[in-house]
Amino acid sequence: MNRSIRPDAVLIQAVIAGALSFAHLHDLAAAAGQSGWKAWAYPVSVDLLLVAAWRRLRAGRDRSSWTWFAIALAASLGANVATAGLLDLHQVPAWLRILVAGWPALAFLGGTLLVHAPTPDTPVPEPDDEPALEVEMHRTDTPDESTPAPVRTSELAPALPKPPTTGPAVPPALLDHARSIADAHQSSTGEPITADALTARLGLPAPTCQAIATQLQLT
Repeated sequence: MNRSIRPDAVLIQAVIAGALSFAHLHDLAAAAGQSGWKAWAYPVSVDLLLVAAWRRLRAGRDRSSWTWFAIALAASLGANVATAGLLDLHQVPAWLRILVAGWPALAFLGGTLLVHAPTPDTPVPEPDDEPALEVEMHRTDTPDESTPAPVRTSELAPALPKPPTTGPAVPPALLDHARSIADAHQSSTGEPITADALTARLGLPAPTCQAIATQLQLT
């Protein structure tokens, strides 16, 4: 898309300032003995160095750009002041002739350093030396093969055999009756009743009486 060029006050002022500075540098170079095309080459050299230093400053790469920008600006301002009537252009001093004659080499050195200066390396972040943490996940719903399964006690030791039952079962009421007979005999005689005496008193079969005597611990 084409853009319309509109007059700008800053642009017009820059053109006027550049033209006047260009003419002052030409007049100073011509007064210092540089005739013909050489006098026109001096303002081009100064302006190119000024532009190169300014672009380097905009990039913000190094501090040497300020030095060359100051040198080019001093050369341009010096020519403007010198041609303002403070210097007799018909009798230019020797030191000024030396400066004008040595300017091409100085401008070439500055331009070369500005254009071919190494670009500072961008700092690369150092990798983290610490190893990443390894997280081990274990499932709780599956049995762990390394952990032995619990062993039941009943599987290790055999069940103890039950003691054999001796004699027939004695009803509790009969046992209480026999105990009352034994207590009455001991209270009347002062001695515990024997198994034979209890058997005679009960009048029951011998196995039942033997079972009662065993539970009452009678001899």
